[in-house]
Amino acid sequence: MRRRSLLIAVPTGLVTLAACGDEGSDSSKATESASPSASATSAAPPPKIVDGPLPAITAGRGFGEKPTVAKGSGEPSEQLAVKTVIAGSGRTVAENDYVVAHYLGQIWDSAKVFDNSYDRRTRLVVQLAQGSIIDGWRYALTGRKTGSRVEMAVPPTWGYGSQGNQQAGIEGTDTLVFVVDVEDAFNARSSAKGTEVAQDDIGLPKVGTNTDGAAPAIEVPRSDAPKKLVANYVIEGDGEKVAATDSVLVQYKGVLWDGGKEFDSSYANKQLVSFGLQQVVKGWAQGLTGKKVGSRVLIVIPPELGYGDNPPAGSGIAKDSTLVFSVDILAKM
Repeated sequence: MRRRSLLIAVPTGLVTLAACGDEGSDSSKATESASPSASATSAAPPPKIVDGPLPAITAGRGFGEKPTVAKGSGEPSEQLAVKTVIAGSGRTVAENDYVVAHYLGQIWDSAKVFDNSYDRRTRLVVQLAQGSIIDGWRYALTGRKTGSRVEMAVPPTWGYGSQGNQQAGIEGTDTLVFVVDVEDAFNARSSAKGTEVAQDDIGLPKVGTNTDGAAPAIEVPRSDAPKKLVANYVIEGDGEKVAATDSVLVQYKGVLWDGGKEFDSSYANKQLVSFGLQQVVKGWAQGLTGKKVGSRVLIVIPPELGYGDNPPAGSGIAKDSTLVFSVDILAKM
């Protein structure tokens, strides 16, 4: 598994449910310690957002380029300093949105870079919600537009608090400097976007093509389930193809082949889900690999690629069940 960002808490939902049924997954890593931001800053009052001071970006000034940021000069503000360095023209980011971003973080006094996503070539996808990310990000990015580069200086109160972050070499007195390229943003009503694909096989479930944020209907035929994995486009997007090593942000709904009963849904939970394809059941991993971002995919998973004879307790899934999913691939990391 890739190293998790220092900023984020571990996501919940399908990751936990799906990982526990796959003998090849390392579900313990998927539920390790969360970011200290939740306990460190959750009680802090909202900051006053000011224009500066902020260190200069001396190289990598273009959107999506790894920036080089100068050492902070003098004393940083005790408030949250934020500047839109490049103004985007996309949708306005709201609190509780999921943002897709590249970023670099360093310490004000030393200019020591403690984390950056550019070198990993892996975007961060995180929810701007209390307890999911440091409050400095939550307040600084809300109201900005996608396509923007935002620079911020985050005092300890809205960063990692007085305990700092020992793993990253951050002291409890350190002000942190971030440059964030906000590529996209999604919320719990986000859907696939693309071209509808004909669903002609009468032996397969039919999935609704609505893109209004509501859960699509899934109609399961009264016939025997296929013996092999099915992974078909319902809506074909035009984004990048998902690789087996990628992580993705999705909307999904899962029903049983026998009876069509829903057993899990991000729509019902009103919560998008992000996970690595190495963390979930083999049917999900194989079914989404090669599919394009922006797509809605029908996945029919036979028992040997799902939970087999060991379904998660309390899931409502019987042993040797065939599972049917509609999955909207919103973004990949």
